[in-house]
Amino acid sequence: MVNLTELQLKKIIPYASSKNIKIYTSEFNKVLPLFSIDTPLRICHFLAQVAHESGSLNYTKEIASGEAYDTGKKAINLGNTPEKDGDGQRYKGRGLIQLTGLGNYKAFQKWLKGAPDIIKNPNLLEQPHLATLVSCWFWESRNLNELADKDDFKSITKRINGGYNGLSDRLMFLTRAKAELIK
Repeated sequence: MVNLTELQLKKIIPYASSKNIKIYTSEFNKVLPLFSIDTPLRICHFLAQVAHESGSLNYTKEIASGEAYDTGKKAINLGNTPEKDGDGQRYKGRGLIQLTGLGNYKAFQKWLKGAPDIIKNPNLLEQPHLATLVSCWFWESRNLNELADKDDFKSITKRINGGYNGLSDRLMFLTRAKAELIK
């Protein structure tokens, strides 16, 4: 098992604030092992994706309004209602991996066994512990450890993002993580 240090995390994600480095080093060390994100390669891939998705640990809520997920096919694919009722904004990306859509929120809520209630209070996923927990849960629920073990960076990116948005940024973080954690 790898225990991250603040210095290692700062080298991997240099644009993160000192405050967030301190917070998330602690959170990662507590939560990653619970989801078997516990080998250097798995941790490298996880950190690369999280660093990109969260804007270097600076955002636990999607910057966009979420309106794009409020109606039509995108809304339905995410488990939102197809009517313009605010689901897109209410259940926009949150957590370090940016969990999106009512369907995903309900699945995580079921895993939480009801408490805390993130359906009624989706902003709870912006808090460091739940932001980390939901991101690890998402990682595990998409079998991303298996892809990390194969060093399959592009497939991991596609499962998280649905495409290859930010591929070069994610790869930069992965390269830094490997330089720091794989000796």
